[in-house]
Amino acid sequence: MNTTDGIAPAVPDGGRELVLTRLIDAPRDKLFRCWTEPALIVQWFTPPPWKTIHAETDVRPGGASYIVMQGPDGTEMPSRGVYLEVVKNERLVFTDAYTSAWVPSGKPFFTCVLTFDEEDGKTRYTARARHWTPEDAAAHEKMGFHVGWGIATDQLATLAASL
Repeated sequence: MNTTDGIAPAVPDGGRELVLTRLIDAPRDKLFRCWTEPALIVQWFTPPPWKTIHAETDVRPGGASYIVMQGPDGTEMPSRGVYLEVVKNERLVFTDAYTSAWVPSGKPFFTCVLTFDEEDGKTRYTARARHWTPEDAAAHEKMGFHVGWGIATDQLATLAASL
């Protein structure tokens, strides 16, 4: 596996955005599959000692996603969201602002914009976490956004390269 790390500061839109980018030695269609197929999501989505124990996806604008992560003590953390934009193998946008269809969530946290750009036979993978407030972005960073998403991205790259 060959990846190149890149971290952008959390200031592009007033301190509400966190960005992680990597050049991954895998085709973008495989990375897209890893983000959209439940059987693949559970293999890479969370950094150890956490694990993903369940995933459901309805990959279309307005379609819902449901992912359940489990901590080392057995605590489950469900995450519901809705896809806002889907451009196969190129772009995936989803948010936790809605839980299904267009039903608002109790406390929206962020919208994720994923891009998969072909670059010299590899994929430039960029994950942008856009938060409702600078405080939410700071909390996400404190939770370990760059470290956690970085580990998960390494796992994503390894899985995609093996498909």
